[in-house]
Formats: sequence, structure tokens, C-alpha cells
Amino acid sequence: MLEKSRGARGLPLYSSKDHPHNSHWSFTRLPRRFTNLKNAIAGFVGLFLFIYYIFIPWATGPRLPPLYSEYHIRDLQLPQNNPNLSYPEGKDGRYIWIGNQCDGVGWGNYMQEFMLDAFVAYEAGWTNVFFNYTWNKQGGPYTKYGKGLIPSRIPLSALVQGPLVGDPWAEGDDTPRAVVKEYFDQICPKSETIKINPREVDENQPGNFPASVLVDKWIQKLATVQSRCVEVDKDELQMFSFWTFGKADVLLDVWPRYSRSPIITQFRWSNLIESAFTTNRHLFTEAHTPVYPYETIPGLLALHIRRGDYEDHCQKLATYGSVFNGFNSFPQFEDKFKVPVTDNESFKKNVYLKACFPSIRQIVEKVNQVRRTDEGKGLKDIFIMTNGRTDWVDELKTELRAAGKWGLIASSRDLTLNWEQKYIAQSVDMLIGQRAQVLVGNGFSSLTSNVVMFRMARDVPPNSNRFW
Repeated sequence: MLEKSRGARGLPLYSSKDHPHNSHWSFTRLPRRFTNLKNAIAGFVGLFLFIYYIFIPWATGPRLPPLYSEYHIRDLQLPQNNPNLSYPEGKDGRYIWIGNQCDGVGWGNYMQEFMLDAFVAYEAGWTNVFFNYTWNKQGGPYTKYGKGLIPSRIPLSALVQGPLVGDPWAEGDDTPRAVVKEYFDQICPKSETIKINPREVDENQPGNFPASVLVDKWIQKLATVQSRCVEVDKDELQMFSFWTFGKADVLLDVWPRYSRSPIITQFRWSNLIESAFTTNRHLFTEAHTPVYPYETIPGLLALHIRRGDYEDHCQKLATYGSVFNGFNSFPQFEDKFKVPVTDNESFKKNVYLKACFPSIRQIVEKVNQVRRTDEGKGLKDIFIMTNGRTDWVDELKTELRAAGKWGLIASSRDLTLNWEQKYIAQSVDMLIGQRAQVLVGNGFSSLTSNVVMFRMARDVPPNSNRFW
């Protein structure tokens, strides 16, 4: 189900219109003789932004959220943003801009969608066009959220690295590299761009086609296109909606091919996320494992516990009769959720709350149960992935220590993050969860779902993925 971001802990981006470096700044359009000028401009812009965002807010009032400008500049300077390159890139390449990706939802929801969209482009052999994680398409670069501001849009390259954001594919893979939206606008004028309505592919949208069938239908559709430029209509429903990600019988049939694709195998978190992991590693492990590759940290138990407005959300799930998200429902998992068949609404609500919004007592009971399993042997440290209030987290830590001998116990609230990392901190939690020996997550959460996806792709023991 859709999952809201947690205030200043999970987020959004900017378009070329409202960013200080809008589309006419695309450096790839400059002739070679202006290379030195390009570097000088980039240096000047960097200095200006440093002064503007560091010193001006300090002198004039509350500090504004970051806009991740250096990442936007990086995207504009990708070497494949060049029409003179030979096919399958350059002016003769085939480009697909999936303009209807979801917005106004949590990072977990956005992430699962843009990755599967990129898988379609990869399987079809087209150049994928990436944009920004978008909370608010309209208005300026900031959006009011709760009592503060958040970035309206965040460049994907501030969140992830790898082929998803234009880095090279593995050696020998001739799939065209991904490009940024501003370059697509240059290389694909509207007169040469064909719009595809997703209903042409899934006429019953939102339908119940298995994900692999829907992927193949998109590949077949793209094979019939008579233009080198495609835009998936931004005003229509998504290619893969929450109906796809919310049902195991719809989603999991694509897993064998998806999990082996470079969309998954070459995935890597951004330098911002990895550096936050390194800085805070002492909070949850005494092991000195390298940040990459993302190998398991022995002895680490990660708990994903949503609080705040999630209590109301969980009660709505009971009304809908919702099930665990698709990637939280692999048949090998021990913890499965069955929708209670009852007319007793109070009983039904409590079943959902235990799985979705567990109490401290229920959390401690589950932790003790997991520790007695084969997968739980040797667990000694805990990291709590949460948006809970500090006083609630402190109470949980106290109860966990009282119930068993633990070494380190830390939470999301204990992380030391710089100003840019603060607004993408959900991803720091996700990286820690990926590497835990055991994860106990929220089966209804897309954040848990994405962590489980990466863990299963690494062939961790299935029952090291547990749920409340």
C-alpha cells in the first residue's frame, strides 16, 4: 500500500524549471572549445551555491533544505548526453521517458516503481530516461510538510548510483546508458516523440496481469513503435501500480529474471548514503566490514517499526482487507499474513495492528522468538529503523535490554547525518537493514519490501526475513 514519507526522513526533487540550473544549462550543448569555460562555470556555480546554502541561511534565518545541486550538475554532464555518439546511443538511439511515475508518495513506493520501469527499458534495449524522486510536481523547490519544509524534488543520483542513473553497465553489455530528462528534451523534440497510453498495453488497468506478462507486453509494444522517442503519458496511471507491488501472485513471477538483471545486481546506494553508513557503523556493529559490497553483518538484528500516523493507516488496511506487499510474501517465508475472516471488527483491527503497528510488548516478544531460531543464533546488536518519537524509542530500548543480553542498541534517531543526508535518511536505514543478519520488518511497508528484495537477491536465508 502507499506509504507516506516520514517528515524530514524520507523524500523528494526539482525540475529544470525551478532548479537554479535549468535545462538551458545543459553543458553537453557547448562546443568543445568551451570546455574550459564549462569547468569555470561549474566551479563558479559550486562556489556560489556553497556560499548561498551555507552562509546566507545562517545570517538570515532558518536553513533551507538542500537542493542537491551538484548531483543535478553531474547528471547534466554524463558523457552519454551527447548526440554525436554512435548507435545505440546518440541521435539515432531509442529513448523512453516514463513520465507517469508516481509522485507525492514515500521513497519506498517510488523506488520500487522506477526500478521495475527501468527493467522494462533494459529488457527492451531502449535508453531509459531518469528524472527526480518527486514529492511535489508543482510550485517551487520546497514543499511545506508538517511544521517544516522538505525538497520538492531530489535527483535520483543523490540517492542511488549505478546504471539506474547513467553509470556504465557491466563490461560486454551494449545496452545504452541511461540519460537525464533534460537531455531527452534536447535529443527528442516533441515532433518526433510518440506518446503511449498505458491502457494500450494493459487495457484493464489497473489489471491483474502477472508482472512478467506485463513486462513482455511493454517490450512487444515498444518493438512496434515507429519512432526512436517514446513518452509514457504522464497523465495516465502508472505502468506498474500499487496493485502490482501489493500482490505476491502478481509480482513474484517476474522475480527469477528481475533478480538476475543488472537493475538489481548492479544496484548501489549513493555516496551520500554509503558515507552515512560508514560514519554511523559504530552504533550498530563492532565489525569493520567494508561498506560495499553489501555483505551480511554477523550478529546484527534490524527492526523496522513504523509509528506516527501509521496507526491510522494500519486500521485502514484492516478495512480494505489488505495483504502483505508482494516482496514480503515469498512462499519460503515463515511469517505469513492471513486476512482474518470474521465479523468482529475489533478482533480484525487488533490482528492488523499487531502485524502493522506492534506495541512495545509485542515487539519484545517477537525479538525473543526470533532469537531462538536457527537464523537468530549469534544475534547481539540491534538497529531500530523507525520514525518513532525519541521518548518512545528510549522506552523500547529499555524493554529490549531488560528482556535479554544485548550489546549495541541504536535507532534511526541516533544517527549522525549531515544536512544533505538528513533528508534522505530512509535510505540509510534501508542499507543497514539490507546488511543485517536478521530483519524483522513491516509486511505492509514498501520500505521493508525493498530491503527484503535486495536481501533475497543476495540469497540470504529466506527465514532471516521476518515480519511482525
